[in-house]
Amino acid sequence: MRYHVRVTLNSKARRRWLGAMCLLAALVMLIANEILPGERLDEVAFVIYWGVCFGFAVLAMLVGILDAHALRREARAEQRVLLEDALEDIQVEKDARNRTSRHPESPGSN
Repeated sequence: MRYHVRVTLNSKARRRWLGAMCLLAALVMLIANEILPGERLDEVAFVIYWGVCFGFAVLAMLVGILDAHALRREARAEQRVLLEDALEDIQVEKDARNRTSRHPESPGSN
């Protein structure tokens, strides 16, 4: 019997993986150009190579900024839900107090 494990990533995990992979690609390109022996790139290839490396770095930064905005939006939504829940709890307690104050039980009834 074969089992297939299907991993689904939420949007937060996808953003983080994309940012990490872009940063890793830029880092690998930087290190590869410095430590790999071989001929140096001609002028056009040099510009293209470093342009792609710069593009990966910029893309990683943009993904990080988008992730920060998404985290802020999620935190705001969570705070809103917590506030609404707290206000609802306060209202329920207030209603319960009002009900007990309107219908006080007589001390002799048990």
